[in-house]
Amino acid sequence: MHVHFIAIGGSAMHNLAIALKRKGVEVTGSDDEIFEPSKSRLAKEGILPAKTGWDPALISAKIDAIILGMHARKDNPELVRAQELGLKIYSYPEFIYSQTKDKIRIVVGGSHGKTTITSMLLHAMNRLGKQTDFLVGALLEGFDCMVQLSDAKYIVIEGDEYLSSPIDLTPKFHWYAPHYAIISGIAWDHINVFPTFEMYVDQFKIFTDRIEPGGTLVYYIRDSELQKMVKSVRSDIRLLPYDCPDYSVENGITCIESERRKYPLQVFGKHNLQNLNAAKLILNQLGVDDNAFYSAMADFKGAAKRLELIAENKTCTAYKDFAHSPSKLKATVAAVKEQFPNRKLIACMELHTFSSLKKDFLPQYKNCMQGADEAYVYFSPEVVHHKKLEPISADLVKESFASANVRVFTNSAQLTDHLRMLKWENANLLLMSSGNFDGVDLNGFAKELIH
Repeated sequence: MHVHFIAIGGSAMHNLAIALKRKGVEVTGSDDEIFEPSKSRLAKEGILPAKTGWDPALISAKIDAIILGMHARKDNPELVRAQELGLKIYSYPEFIYSQTKDKIRIVVGGSHGKTTITSMLLHAMNRLGKQTDFLVGALLEGFDCMVQLSDAKYIVIEGDEYLSSPIDLTPKFHWYAPHYAIISGIAWDHINVFPTFEMYVDQFKIFTDRIEPGGTLVYYIRDSELQKMVKSVRSDIRLLPYDCPDYSVENGITCIESERRKYPLQVFGKHNLQNLNAAKLILNQLGVDDNAFYSAMADFKGAAKRLELIAENKTCTAYKDFAHSPSKLKATVAAVKEQFPNRKLIACMELHTFSSLKKDFLPQYKNCMQGADEAYVYFSPEVVHHKKLEPISADLVKESFASANVRVFTNSAQLTDHLRMLKWENANLLLMSSGNFDGVDLNGFAKELIH
């Protein structure tokens, strides 16, 4: 089989390309720009394109399938050539479904927590010897690829609600038709695609409609939208609500309390513990009891950039997190503050995504960082211009966050210089962004501050 990737350099795309190469598939690809770590990882597998750019000469009738990434455009010359030849063109979620029709599909959806829950499922299944394929949104400890396709009975899929490809405007998670589905919660996101909250919520309704007959839906019971949605779910679908399990925090260590036993964990925060409960409920359905699950999760450290520990000493700990939406910011700030109630929390976040930089969306951030002792918000006016959005000001951003502890920066160097001037004894640092604060080495910077 010969598969050609148009826009092979994307995070999900290059991992799928690597997975297929390892499965014995002939893989080729192209892209107009490929950044690290995609570039090195493709080169290591021997599938890095020889040159950058698009070349319709790469497309021939001998190709069995084209996988089209979101980075490509509708008028991409390779796509046009593939269409002229009548080749089968997939988006990557469509291709994943085509390869997993005979598997038991576990799909994790929701506006937040998807990567963490998926990671928890994979960690536990790996520890418990339940072989599974997977598609996850971050590189996990113990795994060297974000995608695996084999002859395993199960597949665990992180079900993103964003669109599938330039010519397939289906939200990705609509493709997967799960036997077991999770929805962690619904908080408006991707407003460039779903301009109203109602449109966004509708995508999750469609997701539940596509659960296989007799399937199971695990959902967060305290989410008001999910409370309404489950009332109209098909009668053949089994509903399993979850909440935060009983837990305690002792000397900076979170322990789950179950059946008169305590299970110490390396992750913490109510949001993480809710995620843990969702994963447990799924594995309960697969025959795993609570004791086996909690024991398997004892050494789970979390997914990359999800409350990831990046520096520490005796009186200070630094974390980085992917959090960028209002609900994620609020939950992440609360988690660190609860874990270290006697330490000052200095929280920094970057407005970086299309939604977060959109003027009409900024009011959604009201009070979401008020749990920090000091809060710093950074955005780049150049990024706003590059995304062709209406200009925003530092004053508008501060007004939108609406808490007195927030200070806004539009220059990354000024923010890092300010942080260097602060006292870091008995204080924690939280760096939150889907980017890197305009080129800052977050790990190195945190170590510099603390040490």
